[in-house]
Amino acid sequence: MTRPDGRQNDQLRPISFVPNVAPHATGSVLVSFGDTRVICTATIEDDIPRWMRAQRVEGGWLTAEYSMLPYSTLERKPRDISRGKLDGRSSEIQRLIGRSLRACVDLKKVGQRTIWI
Repeated sequence: MTRPDGRQNDQLRPISFVPNVAPHATGSVLVSFGDTRVICTATIEDDIPRWMRAQRVEGGWLTAEYSMLPYSTLERKPRDISRGKLDGRSSEIQRLIGRSLRACVDLKKVGQRTIWI
């Protein structure tokens, strides 16, 4: 059995990585999985959220932002900013990314910094 794009069920889409696509970010990469494109950037701030400072939490913080471009789906998806808030799906994906990354980073080693993904 083959997929609509002709691949076998056990065949991966072609994967590629192009580093440094956003010159003003601390780090960035364009990842391609077949026709799916993901731009991921990382920026570091020498500060922590107020709640961490108030609670005297040791270490730093890592958080994520997520959005889809309007024509990343078959039907145009309006930008969240045009509605003034994140839709529920974007909000959940953003939370999932942040929680997943925090689970695999030793935030105490980050120091008094915030990493934005």
